[in-house]
Amino acid sequence: MHSLVRALEKVASRYAPSRLLSFGEVHVFVAMQLMSKKGHASRKILAKELALGGGAVKTLVKHMKMNGLVETSNGGTKLTEKGEKVIKGLASSLPTEMELPRSRVALGEYNYAVLLREFGFAIKSGIEQRDAAIKIGATGATTLLYRDGSFAMFDSGQDPLSKEQHLKRELVDILKPQEGDAVIIGSAEKGKLAELAAKSAAIVTIMAAKSIPIS
Repeated sequence: MHSLVRALEKVASRYAPSRLLSFGEVHVFVAMQLMSKKGHASRKILAKELALGGGAVKTLVKHMKMNGLVETSNGGTKLTEKGEKVIKGLASSLPTEMELPRSRVALGEYNYAVLLREFGFAIKSGIEQRDAAIKIGATGATTLLYRDGSFAMFDSGQDPLSKEQHLKRELVDILKPQEGDAVIIGSAEKGKLAELAAKSAAIVTIMAAKSIPIS
């Protein structure tokens, strides 16, 4: 899994003496998700879905091509066979996602949740996920662990959704969490930022797991 995230890191790396990049691993991931779902994507669509300017999208596509993940044509940009393998591998750890209304665990104007399969062990306190969301320009992120058929915050055994049973059922029905999973909720004042925040926090968690011994 870390090698797959490393593929995102390579795309988001600066090639000297180029200027600082305005996109990161999460933008690469979401772009690849979009192409995998739609078959191809124009630069206009990528700019809208990634909340990036035209110049940044042009550089992003260039870097993806340099790393053999995409190819371009008059119809737009589409994934190569290598790109399909990378996104399918990553999708196994990020299989489901959904928008959320404002609630006790989703405090933003816009909120977006992603399921992080089997990476609950990599959550230290939730601060790392919050910081990753803030770095992307969002309000923050809330991380829930799924244990014994219920949700819990890292530092509490109590279910934060005990008074919001409807939302709890919706999370279970749509995200389909299993024992040991984590749910990361990104919150922001703009819709796309909430999604990018949740997915950025998830990618950070996967990379952090590399240095954590599994007992």
